[in-house]
Amino acid sequence: MSTLLAVDGDSFAHRAYHALPKSIRLNAVVGFTNMLVRLWRAEQPDGVLVAWDTLSTPTYRHEAFEPYQSGRVFEDSIVEQLELLPEVVASFGFLVAKSPGYEADDFLAAAAKEWPGEVLVATSDRDAFQLASERVTILQPARGVSELARIGPVEVRERYGVDPEQVPDLIALRGDPSDKLPGARGIGPKKAAELLAQYGTLEAALEDGRFAAEAEDLRLFRRIATMDASAPLPPLAETSPVWAEASSFLDRLGLGAVAGRVRELSTS
Repeated sequence: MSTLLAVDGDSFAHRAYHALPKSIRLNAVVGFTNMLVRLWRAEQPDGVLVAWDTLSTPTYRHEAFEPYQSGRVFEDSIVEQLELLPEVVASFGFLVAKSPGYEADDFLAAAAKEWPGEVLVATSDRDAFQLASERVTILQPARGVSELARIGPVEVRERYGVDPEQVPDLIALRGDPSDKLPGARGIGPKKAAELLAQYGTLEAALEDGRFAAEAEDLRLFRRIATMDASAPLPPLAETSPVWAEASSFLDRLGLGAVAGRVRELSTS
Protein backbone atom coordinates (compact mmCIF):
# COMPACT_ATOMS: atom_id res chain seq x y z
CA MET A 1 0.00 0.00 0.00
CA SER A 2 1.52 3.32 -1.06
CA THR A 3 1.90 6.20 1.41
CA LEU A 4 1.22 9.88 0.84
CA LEU A 5 2.77 12.51 3.08
CA ALA A 6 0.40 15.51 3.15
CA VAL A 7 1.94 18.56 4.82
CA ASP A 8 0.27 21.72 6.15
CA GLY A 9 2.75 24.16 4.63
CA ASP A 10 1.58 27.26 6.49
CA SER A 11 1.65 25.46 9.83
CA PHE A 12 5.26 24.36 9.50
CA ALA A 13 6.41 27.57 7.82
CA HIS A 14 5.13 29.64 10.74
CA ARG A 15 6.78 27.30 13.23
CA ALA A 16 10.07 27.58 11.36
CA TYR A 17 9.79 31.38 11.14
CA HIS A 18 9.36 31.75 14.89
CA ALA A 19 11.87 29.03 15.81
CA LEU A 20 14.84 30.45 13.90
CA PRO A 21 16.45 33.87 14.47
CA LYS A 22 15.18 36.65 12.22
CA SER A 23 18.83 37.40 11.47
CA ILE A 24 18.89 34.28 9.28
CA ARG A 25 17.98 35.32 5.76
CA LEU A 26 14.78 33.59 4.60
CA ASN A 27 14.60 31.86 7.97
CA ALA A 28 11.17 30.30 7.29
CA VAL A 29 12.41 28.86 4.00
CA VAL A 30 15.51 27.46 5.70
CA GLY A 31 13.59 25.91 8.59
CA PHE A 32 10.75 24.62 6.45
CA THR A 33 13.12 23.03 3.93
CA ASN A 34 15.07 21.30 6.68
CA MET A 35 11.81 20.03 8.18
CA LEU A 36 10.51 18.76 4.85
CA VAL A 37 13.72 16.85 4.16
CA ARG A 38 13.68 15.35 7.68
CA LEU A 39 10.08 14.26 7.24
CA TRP A 40 10.80 12.65 3.89
CA ARG A 41 13.85 10.80 5.20
CA ALA A 42 12.00 9.59 8.31
CA GLU A 43 8.84 8.41 6.54
CA GLN A 44 10.08 7.53 3.03
CA PRO A 45 6.65 8.23 1.50
CA ASP A 46 5.71 7.29 -2.04
CA GLY A 47 4.25 10.74 -2.64
CA VAL A 48 4.41 14.19 -1.05
CA LEU A 49 1.83 16.97 -1.22
CA VAL A 50 2.23 20.32 0.54
CA ALA A 51 -0.89 22.44 1.05
CA TRP A 52 -1.07 26.21 1.45
CA ASP A 53 -3.49 28.95 2.43
CA THR A 54 -4.13 31.86 0.05
CA LEU A 55 -3.81 34.81 2.41
CA SER A 56 -4.99 37.42 -0.11
CA THR A 57 -8.40 35.80 -0.67
CA PRO A 58 -11.03 35.22 2.04
CA THR A 59 -12.62 31.80 2.34
CA TYR A 60 -16.32 31.06 2.81
CA ARG A 61 -15.48 30.80 6.52
CA HIS A 62 -14.42 34.45 6.65
CA GLU A 63 -17.48 35.50 4.67
CA ALA A 64 -19.90 33.46 6.79
CA PHE A 65 -18.50 34.55 10.16
CA GLU A 66 -16.79 37.93 10.22
CA PRO A 67 -14.78 37.38 13.44
CA TYR A 68 -13.20 34.19 12.00
CA GLN A 69 -9.42 34.38 12.52
CA SER A 70 -9.71 38.14 13.05
CA GLY A 71 -6.78 39.94 14.58
CA ARG A 72 -4.13 37.81 12.90
CA VAL A 73 -1.36 40.05 11.62
CA PHE A 74 1.67 38.63 9.83
CA GLU A 75 4.99 40.39 9.42
CA ASP A 76 5.92 41.28 5.85
CA SER A 77 8.90 38.93 6.01
CA ILE A 78 6.83 35.80 6.67
CA VAL A 79 4.25 36.80 4.03
CA GLU A 80 6.99 37.16 1.41
CA GLN A 81 8.40 33.77 2.33
CA LEU A 82 4.97 32.12 2.24
CA GLU A 83 4.66 33.30 -1.36
CA LEU A 84 8.06 31.78 -2.19
CA LEU A 85 7.72 28.45 -0.40
CA PRO A 86 5.38 26.71 -2.89
CA GLU A 87 8.10 27.23 -5.51
CA VAL A 88 10.61 25.65 -3.16
CA VAL A 89 8.35 22.64 -2.71
CA ALA A 90 7.81 22.31 -6.46
CA SER A 91 11.58 22.36 -7.02
CA PHE A 92 11.76 19.09 -5.08
CA GLY A 93 9.29 17.52 -7.49
CA PHE A 94 6.61 17.41 -4.80
CA LEU A 95 2.95 18.29 -5.34
CA VAL A 96 1.63 21.74 -4.36
CA ALA A 97 -2.00 22.43 -3.43
CA LYS A 98 -3.08 26.07 -3.28
CA SER A 99 -6.24 27.73 -4.55
CA PRO A 100 -8.11 30.95 -3.65
CA GLY A 101 -10.96 30.40 -1.23
CA TYR A 102 -9.48 27.29 0.39
CA GLU A 103 -7.26 26.72 3.40
CA ALA A 104 -4.39 24.27 3.68
CA ASP A 105 -6.61 22.15 5.95
CA ASP A 106 -9.09 21.61 3.16
CA PHE A 107 -6.46 20.18 0.83
CA LEU A 108 -5.30 17.82 3.57
CA ALA A 109 -8.86 16.53 3.90
CA ALA A 110 -9.18 16.14 0.14
CA ALA A 111 -5.88 14.26 -0.06
CA ALA A 112 -6.89 11.97 2.80
CA LYS A 113 -10.12 11.20 0.95
CA GLU A 114 -8.65 10.72 -2.53
CA TRP A 115 -5.35 8.90 -1.92
CA PRO A 116 -6.00 5.15 -2.13
CA GLY A 117 -3.36 4.09 0.39
CA GLU A 118 -2.02 5.28 3.72
CA VAL A 119 -1.90 9.03 4.40
CA LEU A 120 0.37 10.81 6.87
CA VAL A 121 -0.96 14.30 7.63
CA ALA A 122 1.74 16.54 9.07
CA THR A 123 0.29 19.58 10.85
CA SER A 124 0.23 21.34 14.19
CA ASP A 125 -3.48 22.15 13.76
CA ARG A 126 -5.53 19.87 15.98
CA ASP A 127 -8.59 20.43 13.82
CA ALA A 128 -6.97 17.78 11.62
CA PHE A 129 -7.72 15.16 14.27
CA GLN A 130 -11.07 14.81 12.47
CA LEU A 131 -9.17 13.07 9.65
CA ALA A 132 -7.70 10.29 11.80
CA SER A 133 -8.69 6.79 10.75
CA GLU A 134 -7.23 3.34 10.31
CA ARG A 135 -5.71 4.68 7.09
CA VAL A 136 -4.88 8.27 8.10
CA THR A 137 -2.37 9.19 10.81
CA ILE A 138 -1.74 12.74 12.01
CA LEU A 139 1.90 13.71 12.58
CA GLN A 140 1.80 16.51 15.15
CA PRO A 141 4.88 18.45 16.29
CA ALA A 142 5.57 17.67 19.95
CA ARG A 143 8.72 19.76 20.45
CA GLY A 144 9.42 22.38 17.83
CA VAL A 145 9.42 20.43 14.57
CA SER A 146 12.01 17.87 15.62
CA GLU A 147 9.66 15.41 17.36
CA LEU A 148 6.33 14.26 15.98
CA ALA A 149 3.51 12.53 17.84
CA ARG A 150 1.51 9.99 15.81
CA ILE A 151 -2.22 10.53 16.27
CA GLY A 152 -4.77 7.92 15.23
CA PRO A 153 -8.38 7.28 16.34
CA VAL A 154 -7.25 5.82 19.70
CA GLU A 155 -5.18 8.92 20.52
CA VAL A 156 -8.03 11.25 19.53
CA ARG A 157 -10.36 9.42 21.91
CA GLU A 158 -7.73 9.51 24.67
CA ARG A 159 -7.17 13.26 24.27
CA TYR A 160 -10.68 14.51 23.58
CA GLY A 161 -13.07 11.76 24.64
CA VAL A 162 -14.70 11.71 21.19
CA ASP A 163 -14.25 9.86 17.91
CA PRO A 164 -12.46 11.65 15.04
CA GLU A 165 -15.69 12.25 13.12
CA GLN A 166 -17.07 14.07 16.19
CA VAL A 167 -14.20 16.57 16.33
CA PRO A 168 -16.02 19.31 14.33
CA ASP A 169 -19.02 18.94 16.68
CA LEU A 170 -16.68 19.21 19.65
CA ILE A 171 -15.06 22.37 18.28
CA ALA A 172 -18.46 23.93 17.59
CA LEU A 173 -19.61 23.27 21.17
CA ARG A 174 -16.46 24.14 23.10
CA GLY A 175 -15.23 26.90 20.77
CA ASP A 176 -11.80 27.58 19.30
CA PRO A 177 -10.04 30.75 20.52
CA SER A 178 -7.42 30.64 17.75
CA ASP A 179 -10.16 30.88 15.10
CA LYS A 180 -12.35 33.18 17.23
CA LEU A 181 -15.17 30.62 17.45
CA PRO A 182 -16.97 31.25 20.75
CA GLY A 183 -18.73 27.87 21.06
CA ALA A 184 -21.85 27.32 23.14
CA ARG A 185 -22.28 29.49 26.22
CA GLY A 186 -20.98 27.82 29.36
CA ILE A 187 -19.71 24.70 27.56
CA GLY A 188 -16.08 23.65 27.94
CA PRO A 189 -14.20 20.69 26.44
CA LYS A 190 -15.27 18.18 29.09
CA LYS A 191 -18.97 19.05 28.95
CA ALA A 192 -18.87 19.13 25.14
CA ALA A 193 -17.44 15.59 25.09
CA GLU A 194 -20.10 14.43 27.55
CA LEU A 195 -22.86 15.84 25.35
CA LEU A 196 -21.45 14.08 22.29
CA ALA A 197 -21.20 10.83 24.23
CA GLN A 198 -24.88 11.26 25.07
CA TYR A 199 -26.20 12.44 21.70
CA GLY A 200 -23.61 11.27 19.18
CA THR A 201 -23.77 14.47 17.14
CA LEU A 202 -24.34 18.18 17.61
CA GLU A 203 -27.36 17.99 15.32
CA ALA A 204 -28.98 15.32 17.50
CA ALA A 205 -28.52 17.54 20.55
CA LEU A 206 -30.07 20.49 18.75
CA GLU A 207 -33.01 18.39 17.57
CA ASP A 208 -33.58 17.41 21.21
CA GLY A 209 -34.00 21.07 22.06
CA ARG A 210 -30.55 21.77 23.47
CA PHE A 211 -29.07 25.23 22.77
CA ALA A 212 -32.23 26.39 21.01
CA ALA A 213 -31.20 30.06 21.06
CA GLU A 214 -27.77 29.25 19.64
CA ALA A 215 -28.66 26.47 17.23
CA GLU A 216 -27.94 28.25 13.95
CA ASP A 217 -24.69 29.71 15.27
CA LEU A 218 -23.53 26.27 16.40
CA ARG A 219 -24.38 24.76 13.02
CA LEU A 220 -22.29 27.49 11.42
CA PHE A 221 -19.40 26.87 13.80
CA ARG A 222 -19.51 23.18 12.94
CA ARG A 223 -19.43 23.97 9.23
CA ILE A 224 -16.46 26.27 9.76
CA ALA A 225 -14.63 23.60 11.77
CA THR A 226 -15.21 20.92 9.14
CA MET A 227 -12.41 20.52 6.61
CA ASP A 228 -13.66 20.75 3.03
CA ALA A 229 -12.65 17.53 1.27
CA SER A 230 -13.92 18.92 -2.05
CA ALA A 231 -10.93 21.28 -2.29
CA PRO A 232 -9.32 21.11 -5.77
CA LEU A 233 -6.19 18.99 -5.74
CA PRO A 234 -3.50 18.59 -8.38
CA PRO A 235 -3.53 15.09 -9.90
CA LEU A 236 -2.31 12.83 -7.10
CA ALA A 237 0.62 10.64 -8.06
CA GLU A 238 3.69 9.08 -6.56
CA THR A 239 6.60 11.53 -6.51
CA SER A 240 10.33 10.98 -6.23
CA PRO A 241 12.38 13.90 -4.91
CA VAL A 242 14.69 15.58 -7.40
CA TRP A 243 17.43 16.61 -4.99
CA ALA A 244 19.74 18.15 -7.61
CA GLU A 245 17.03 20.47 -8.99
CA ALA A 246 15.97 21.50 -5.50
CA SER A 247 19.58 22.18 -4.55
CA SER A 248 20.03 24.40 -7.62
CA PHE A 249 16.87 26.36 -6.79
CA LEU A 250 18.01 26.90 -3.20
CA ASP A 251 21.40 28.02 -4.48
CA ARG A 252 19.70 30.64 -6.63
CA LEU A 253 17.94 31.91 -3.50
CA GLY A 254 21.34 32.38 -1.89
CA LEU A 255 20.82 29.55 0.60
CA GLY A 256 24.10 27.79 0.00
CA ALA A 257 24.26 25.83 3.25
CA VAL A 258 20.78 24.33 2.82
CA ALA A 259 21.47 23.72 -0.87
CA GLY A 260 24.60 21.82 0.03
CA ARG A 261 22.76 19.53 2.45
CA VAL A 262 20.13 18.80 -0.18
CA ARG A 263 22.79 18.24 -2.84
CA GLU A 264 24.39 15.55 -0.69
CA LEU A 265 21.13 13.58 -0.81
CA SER A 266 21.37 13.37 -4.61
CA THR A 267 24.62 11.42 -4.32
CA SER A 268 23.78 9.31 -1.24
